[in-house]
Amino acid sequence: MRWNLRMRAAECGIWKSTEMRRRLAEAGLEISAGKMSALWTSTPTTVRLDDLEVICDVLQCSPAELLICEPDKVAARRPAATATAPGESLPAILPRLGRNRTLPPA
Repeated sequence: MRWNLRMRAAECGIWKSTEMRRRLAEAGLEISAGKMSALWTSTPTTVRLDDLEVICDVLQCSPAELLICEPDKVAARRPAATATAPGESLPAILPRLGRNRTLPPA
């Protein structure tokens, strides 16, 4: 996912994080300067849905305009498939037994 807050804010004429913070406060969402800076400069790990709703209201957009899917990155993270000979099956995946672990039920 790509966080698109700054671009969407720029489309609404908001060029500084302080202006965005002021508009969020007017809409009822008080954000600390540190949290606003993190939202403004990088992709957040988590965003509360209540906060996202206010951000979308201020920017007059939907969450899909703030959170841009990047399927290429997801595909790149998948492990490469191993090639097998015709008629040969893939090896069975066995559970790793560790401390206090038992086999799953049959």
